[in-house]
Amino acid sequence: AATVRVLNVDTDEEVTYQLVGQHEADSKAGRISYLSPLAKALIGREEGDEVVFKAPGGARTYEILDVSF
Repeated sequence: AATVRVLNVDTDEEVTYQLVGQHEADSKAGRISYLSPLAKALIGREEGDEVVFKAPGGARTYEILDVSF
């Protein structure tokens, strides 16, 4: 599984997500399915990249701080 640490550019909040299989996903524990829209936006990106994710509450901009496998 990949672990991605991101910075929410709008709120200055750091969040760490672990990309996992569908059945292992638990958003409260920071584990998101690799099939989720956010995970799809993060996959293939590198440290320093900015990603705009269209969340239900509006667009969010994340800067990727670290990616580990």
